[in-house]
Amino acid sequence: MSKLEIYQYPKCGTCRNAVKWLQAHGHELELHHIVDEPPKPEVLAELVKLSGLPLKKFFNTSGEVYKELGLKDKLADMDEQKQIELLASNGKLIKRPIVTDGAKATVGFKEDQFEANWG
Repeated sequence: MSKLEIYQYPKCGTCRNAVKWLQAHGHELELHHIVDEPPKPEVLAELVKLSGLPLKKFFNTSGEVYKELGLKDKLADMDEQKQIELLASNGKLIKRPIVTDGAKATVGFKEDQFEANWG
């Protein structure tokens, strides 16, 4: 199977489930701790492009930091570069896990989505 990069937070149950799923499907994983070492802005921009998703899907909208910063009301007035820089400044703002093979990327863990992309 392919080697995948996964940006994850080890204490996150969803991330642990995603890692288990990928390993069970024979993938070799390169794990990145999203909180200790958030992806750089240029890496995030590339992941957004590879995912085909709108940038707002990369925000962890249920996270404490997102709520503390009041981002629900602020993101609409922020340009994409500022949003990417904000994400890169704090890994807890980033929805996780992010999985990529360099050609495509997925955000979050839904088994059917993983089956379609990584199965």
